Amino acid sequence: MSVEHYLVVGLGITGLSVVKFLSKKGYNITVTDSRIHPPHLDELYAIYPNAEVLLGKISVPEYVTNIILSPGIPVTEPALETARHNKIEIIGDIELFAREVDKPVLAITGSNGKSTVTTLLGEMAAASGIKAGVGGNLGTAALDLLNDSNECYILELSSFQLETTFSLHPKAVTILNITPDHMDRYKDLIEYQQAKQRIYSNSEYDIYNRADPLTKPQQKNTEKHITFGLDVPSDNNYGVIQHKGTNWLAKGSQALLAVSEVAMLGDHNIANALAALALGEAAGFPLPAMLQALRDFKGLEHRCEKVAEFNNVIWVNDSKGTNVAATITALEGLAQSIVGKWIIILGGLGKNADFTPLIEPVRRYCKAAILIGSERQNLAGLLNGIVPCYIAKDMPEVISLAQQVARGGDGVLLSPACASLDMFENYSHRGKLFKEHVLQWIDKHDTTVAK
Repeated sequence: MSVEHYLVVGLGITGLSVVKFLSKKGYNITVTDSRIHPPHLDELYAIYPNAEVLLGKISVPEYVTNIILSPGIPVTEPALETARHNKIEIIGDIELFAREVDKPVLAITGSNGKSTVTTLLGEMAAASGIKAGVGGNLGTAALDLLNDSNECYILELSSFQLETTFSLHPKAVTILNITPDHMDRYKDLIEYQQAKQRIYSNSEYDIYNRADPLTKPQQKNTEKHITFGLDVPSDNNYGVIQHKGTNWLAKGSQALLAVSEVAMLGDHNIANALAALALGEAAGFPLPAMLQALRDFKGLEHRCEKVAEFNNVIWVNDSKGTNVAATITALEGLAQSIVGKWIIILGGLGKNADFTPLIEPVRRYCKAAILIGSERQNLAGLLNGIVPCYIAKDMPEVISLAQQVARGGDGVLLSPACASLDMFENYSHRGKLFKEHVLQWIDKHDTTVAK
């Protein structure tokens, strides 16, 4: 048995994966969590029956030699500050992964779109006949992906994970965009950007958004830069060009695929597609397979997901739009998807967000706003006079109000710019309820279908 004693801080999905990994290595393990009843306690005891578990507050026993921090817990936690002062190493699960992995890694971060690009890149790998482990901040925890049969790994990484990662050497990485998020954790946008920029530290290929200067690598000079954007690209970069009288995805002047053939909805997803192509190229994925994946992949659930179209009104679920920038991106990206305007559903937990950037996009793209959750009155005060505002107490009332306001050519968009936990279990629960009530309402009112 090793003399090293690991403290796993936080017992969520990540913490549980760390316990599994460390227990296989034969290390001594203690787990601590500020919650009295963390979600995976029973699973922990099933895997590691004799685990020492310290609950109710973050505790660092004096015999601990190594700390593995879950991403949801800030490194500024007082008990961790003391440990750092005592020269105890504090790392995250991605750093453990980095010390173990021996296959190429593709890594994706950004304020918005990273789950879509991660999943799309996984589809491109599958279409190429390449076995890839896909996960990280999305789905399966990174350590649970480790498998000798994998030929590469595709990881979504959050700024929180990057804070405690030091030795990952990815084949290619991207920052898709940087806009204010997690301002309850970071003191300002610069500190948040610095956390994101850590992804470039040891990468071979850096892929960034030329429309967003904050994504450009700040600390590295390398020729292996690739950019993407919705404008005409130069050289071997990715963008959009006119070809055969319509818009095409392109690498330099080479037309690759008509925009109309991309299955995902919205201009922002065209940018995501271009980023995925750049990452796949760096990894050696064959172009025909990647293009076929773009024809087939319709996007992720709860991310600008088309739910239905009824009476010439489109209903879109973007419940994953949990911050202001995501909602603005959705409105701008979907602008060409309808001939009318959007009825937007906003509200929830605001995470200390500044909602004023919503004013102009709402003025430009929306005919009404339906407001829910903790921020409903704040949003009403902000948007009254910009568009008609309606307050809804629950999802059935949201759907009822939306259908009353919408006319042919309009769209109804759930993109709340807020977290969901004041009214729902999570953003997924919010989106599923939206879809269920939309489809129930359509079923009730569709006179073309025999009942």
